[in-house]
Amino acid sequence: MTTVEILYHYALAPTDSVTLALAAARDVYGIRKFKFDRQAQTLRVEYDATRLGAAAVTRLIRQSGLDITEQPAQAPQPAELQPAPAA
Repeated sequence: MTTVEILYHYALAPTDSVTLALAAARDVYGIRKFKFDRQAQTLRVEYDATRLGAAAVTRLIRQSGLDITEQPAQAPQPAELQPAPAA
């Protein structure tokens, strides 16, 4: 399994219908989790890159109705997921 995160920026706060659609998208094989930062207006999606590609994840987010304002960006990986520097 190769865990990857994508960071999406959105303009409008998600409505109840968008939230329900994202909950259904969470059931797609390969999607691991969603994390909203309402203050920064971002959605971080963690997924298994051996099962899904970035384009498929973006398509799922757009189909939910979330108003994405920018192209998704590769989210910085937490320190525990980054490879150790070569000695």
